[in-house]
Amino acid sequence: MRKFWRSDRFKAMKKLTYEIVIEREADLKSGYSVYCPDLPGCFSNGDSVEEARQNMAEAIALHLESLRALGKRIPRPKHRFVVEELTVPEFA
Repeated sequence: MRKFWRSDRFKAMKKLTYEIVIEREADLKSGYSVYCPDLPGCFSNGDSVEEARQNMAEAIALHLESLRALGKRIPRPKHRFVVEELTVPEFA
């Protein structure tokens, strides 16, 4: 597996911070899926939250590299999500 985001070349590059969404699969044995709302078509998965996060970092790096190679615009992060827990009474 390629670890571009850990390379010296990556460390010297300007950084973009994208929001990602990590969701636990309905089948608990399937792990987690992850996607980036600002990068349509860019998604990954993992057996744990940390693995999903690491795999997504690689997916984003490869996605941006592909966009650059094709001469396409790199979408800027929008930072539009706020996630909070809300506890409500359960009615039977």
